[in-house]
Amino acid sequence: MSRAVALVGATASGKSRLAHAVARAAAGEVEVVSVDAMAVYRGMDLATAKPPAGERDEVRYHLLDVLDPEEECSVALFQRWARAAAAGIAARGHAALYVGGTGLYHRAVLDDLEIPGVYPEVRARLEREAARDLAALYAELGRADPVAAARLEPTNARRVVRALEVVRGSGRPFSSFGEGLATYGPVRVTQVGLRVELAEIDRRLEARFTAWLEAGLVEEVARLAASPRGLSRTARQAVGYRELLAHVEGGEPLEACVERALRASRRLARRQLAWFARDPRVEWFDDPELARERVEAVLGGPAAVRD
Repeated sequence: MSRAVALVGATASGKSRLAHAVARAAAGEVEVVSVDAMAVYRGMDLATAKPPAGERDEVRYHLLDVLDPEEECSVALFQRWARAAAAGIAARGHAALYVGGTGLYHRAVLDDLEIPGVYPEVRARLEREAARDLAALYAELGRADPVAAARLEPTNARRVVRALEVVRGSGRPFSSFGEGLATYGPVRVTQVGLRVELAEIDRRLEARFTAWLEAGLVEEVARLAASPRGLSRTARQAVGYRELLAHVEGGEPLEACVERALRASRRLARRQLAWFARDPRVEWFDDPELARERVEAVLGGPAAVRD
């Protein structure tokens, strides 16, 4: 089995800094695979906390800057890229260090989930039907796939539409693609979690956003918005960009947009913590140095040599 570790936790917990330090100390033997839904976009650099050019010269990174902002990203697409990256890393005899906070992408990659296809035309019809009569769609799902219907809230339009999109598009029950995210299988990749007090996370988030603004985040968002090709629906959902687009495109006061971005960042951190806390396979560390030792022990780096 290939050597691999996943560093998980909330945004601003120090995952990226630790991953870079481990990979740099390994002198090319460890490659970092970004597991971030928004770092895939070219030109979206500051508020995705991508490593700067100097760090990317020191360590080999994967799945950064692989899409233009007008393109849509999906879990299935990301999973294919991650599989290809992992195969290349293994072929070179190196270890993979996965790092990022997009929980669903982590599950898709680490657990090798079977991802249902995407059927845009079917989804568009279902969204129109849902706007008229969501209850009828839920009843249809109950007849076509009672297992999936039992897992969903009848009022959750997004999830009902997605389940029926797969049923109608593939001809297979949505539930046939797996037992769902509530079920955790055996450990395939060691997961190391960085635990940081929420008050400290909030302090770091505010300091980081201030630094991004000073580095030109508003100008970065303005460049993206001015592109004749625009931004995809997925790219527009990126925390920090979504809120500042209201200032750049809609003329809302910058101060109010920044405050909304900070609130959204704090909510994101809490969602990420809740997501990873549900996974019983994550090994949690309060001390970054102990976390690093565990990572290096699994990857066969300096900590393993010291032992």
